[in-house]
Amino acid sequence: MSSFDESEAFEAAASPSLSQMAMATRPTPYMDGLNPAQRAAVEQLGGPVLMLAGAGTGKTKALTARIAHLLNTGTARPHEILAVTFTNKAAREMKDRVSHLIGQVEGMPWMGTFHSICVKILRRHAELAGLKSNFTILDSDDQLRLMKQLIAAAQIDDKRWPARQLASIIDGWKNRAWTPGQVPASEAGAYDHKGVELYGQYQRRLRELNAADFGDLLLHVVTIFQEHSEVLAQYQRFFRYILVDEYQDTNVAQYLWLRLLAQGHQNICCVGDDDQSIYGWRGAEVGNILRFETDFPGAHVVRLEQNYRSTPHILAAASAVIDGNKGRLGKTLWTEKEEGEKLRLIGHWDGEEEARWIGEEIEAAQCGTRGQAAFDLDRMAILVRASHQMRAFEDRFLTIGLPYRVIGGPRFYERMEIRDAMAYFRLAVSTDDDLAFERIVNTPKRGLGDKAQQKIQTAARSNGVSLVEGARILLAAKDLGGKGAVELARLIDGIDRWHAQIRQQADTHVELAEIILDESGYTTHWQNDKTPEAPGRLENLKELVKALEGFENLQGFLEHVSLIMDNEQQSDGAKVSIMTLHAAKGLEFPMVFLPGWEDGLFPSQRSMDESGLKGLEEERRLAYVGITRAEEICTISFAANRRVYGQWQSALPSRFIDELPSAHVDVLTPPGLYGGSFGAAGMASSANPAVQEAAGSTIFERASKADVYNSPGWRRLQERSSQRGMRQPAQASHMTIDMTAVSAFCVGDRVFHQKFGYGEVLTIEGDKLDIEFDKAGSKKVVAQYIQSADTVGDAPF
Repeated sequence: MSSFDESEAFEAAASPSLSQMAMATRPTPYMDGLNPAQRAAVEQLGGPVLMLAGAGTGKTKALTARIAHLLNTGTARPHEILAVTFTNKAAREMKDRVSHLIGQVEGMPWMGTFHSICVKILRRHAELAGLKSNFTILDSDDQLRLMKQLIAAAQIDDKRWPARQLASIIDGWKNRAWTPGQVPASEAGAYDHKGVELYGQYQRRLRELNAADFGDLLLHVVTIFQEHSEVLAQYQRFFRYILVDEYQDTNVAQYLWLRLLAQGHQNICCVGDDDQSIYGWRGAEVGNILRFETDFPGAHVVRLEQNYRSTPHILAAASAVIDGNKGRLGKTLWTEKEEGEKLRLIGHWDGEEEARWIGEEIEAAQCGTRGQAAFDLDRMAILVRASHQMRAFEDRFLTIGLPYRVIGGPRFYERMEIRDAMAYFRLAVSTDDDLAFERIVNTPKRGLGDKAQQKIQTAARSNGVSLVEGARILLAAKDLGGKGAVELARLIDGIDRWHAQIRQQADTHVELAEIILDESGYTTHWQNDKTPEAPGRLENLKELVKALEGFENLQGFLEHVSLIMDNEQQSDGAKVSIMTLHAAKGLEFPMVFLPGWEDGLFPSQRSMDESGLKGLEEERRLAYVGITRAEEICTISFAANRRVYGQWQSALPSRFIDELPSAHVDVLTPPGLYGGSFGAAGMASSANPAVQEAAGSTIFERASKADVYNSPGWRRLQERSSQRGMRQPAQASHMTIDMTAVSAFCVGDRVFHQKFGYGEVLTIEGDKLDIEFDKAGSKKVVAQYIQSADTVGDAPF
């Protein structure tokens, strides 16, 4: 099918009708509560518009009000609006809000994620991409299995060149909208100089399987638009108004897709925040939003700067950090909220101490012992830079019985029994799905071992047909005997029967799903299984069938699962949330803890090594995202020592801490822990003008909060300090951080460190020493952790 069946319904009226003019005078209740900037973004309907929306500035409210305004005034009809988001959750929220504002959103078929909309377009024009309209969407597991087959056929050592590496390379090329023939010469060395060739083979195999992966959904549609101008012209005419959420997260393929469509009416409104572009590692190009005015001359830029989420102290801290980035459009967040608490900053001896302190702070906040109203656990979150940081918190919370949830853990649709059941469903929809057939041909056991499966593969390849047809040929030739032949024939009959039932619509898709699981023997397999996991797997299968009730057909459900893979199960009871900073984007919590702010961990050394300044700026944007998740209380912490993958590592505080404004920060580091004062590694840089406003040579005057020094966490830290033999000053309130502190050591001095042993000072930078340790090698250490070897005794000179 190369054109819309309902194309006539999409023809735009040449001039406003009487009904449209009447609609333009209707009441606009959705405008109530909009601030001036939001209202300007809603009312500017014609031409390109960039809604530059800072964190917590109500961008979703403005975006949905704009859609409501288009519909309510008769400026556009529902099917003339293309509204795209990145997640199904965001798409559902957009539909719900629009429905609430104007009563209904029926007839808006083009509101959804990039991938879901491209699926619709691709199914209409599948033959232009060499596919059938009922093509299968492969998940990452199936992609890897297919790539492993190609790698094996090419006789490549998959241990040296793993399939996941090839998958990542190809995904990157698809994100940049490169077909195999368009990959530039500069990329020719990828995957041992065989990446481009394998990419071509992979694409050919996908077409043979009548399948597409996620990258193909955009790539195929962009290619169709570029090569078939008449198809592009249809969609340019149909989509009179385009709205894009989270534009800063678009990759090259998504950008090209939008550019091509917007060349029609030029009525494109992009909403985004360049300061929250944190997905460069998966193809997002912050440059897409930075050059919006160049791409769309005459664009109207509206800055949403009034924040409704965070306190002034939190916003000031976030703004100071992000100001360090050069590549940004710039905006100033402000709020009418009360000042609230300053951002809290604390250092710890190690990661375990950090987890203990945060656990005690959470318990204190939950009980209301911080001098404030009690916080529910659901209102608190711990946001980490790397997933390995989570283990210390999980261990600690399990020990003290603190309920928690890890966001981003194993997903429902990634469980083994669910993937098996989905493979059966996929085969019922498309008998050409070889990867699904491979997964279930001997699941449950049918007496079809590796040799029998190889015979099926050979029969299929020899005749150029699918594995299902290959099995049919093998059975007809009686090249397979015994139990395997009987069971294989039963499976093929079942697949044919299920496929026919879908075409004839003999049963509802929910009933058919139960029939498939029963007739295939899969349900019986787990009923007969005696392992402790079996009952849970059966419950999961029941939940899977129940999930089908919300969809019109089996194919729609399979698309839904392929597109989102989202575990939406609700947990019982209030729990603290633990997640990565990347996973936290779009969320907000009254109380937020940001642990692990140490150079090398955050900003990530790997990110800086791989991407240089670009990587550092993305890390800084990630810091900005983390701080702006907090509504009322934000705590940043770091540790002098941290166990990473089983190895202890010492570190200096993050350079982002140097960028925090002293007037908006309370320093809570226990005096005994750091011995009274510390310099450049302490909290801030004397080169920062905002920091030099502190009195005399000191900054971040020691917080004099009685609740801090009387808290369980404070006492525990003092105990830990005493156990390690560290000096305890008489009065905590005398503790300051001296930015002019100079090391008492000289180059060439012999020194001793409790962990690394004896060494010699090589270079000195303020209070930081480069030391060559006798056994631990070269380390950069803060002077306060070092003793002169003369005072230790028994130094091996």
